[in-house]
Amino acid sequence: MPNVEADENREHRIKTEIIVDAEDKEDRAMGWYYYLEEALNFPFMAKWTKKGRKSGSSEEKEVEVLGMAPDDECLKDMLVEVAYINGKDEDVYSAKLSEIAAIDADSETQEAIADWLYWIARGYKF
Repeated sequence: MPNVEADENREHRIKTEIIVDAEDKEDRAMGWYYYLEEALNFPFMAKWTKKGRKSGSSEEKEVEVLGMAPDDECLKDMLVEVAYINGKDEDVYSAKLSEIAAIDADSETQEAIADWLYWIARGYKF
């Protein structure tokens, strides 16, 4: 059962802009990938709430979201590349977009992230 009530505006956008011509899982994943790549205005500041695999505890870090991860890494989940604030330039990590909360982002970026979180909360799959 979905955690969120249906939002007709989001449903319409998802069906007519994001997964409009999708015939299978890969098409849906790529529809989301290209929608997010275009709608998210990089870079932007965010909080990354990273859950530990073994401990189950979460760690929150402030990061700069640099861009989408390569498309071949986004066939099961949407990932973005992030860098820690004041970290080394070569320290770039892949983070699930669902673990990112934008701090300083424009309305288009906020809406696109909210669309992705809505998709997940409704229980939709690729």
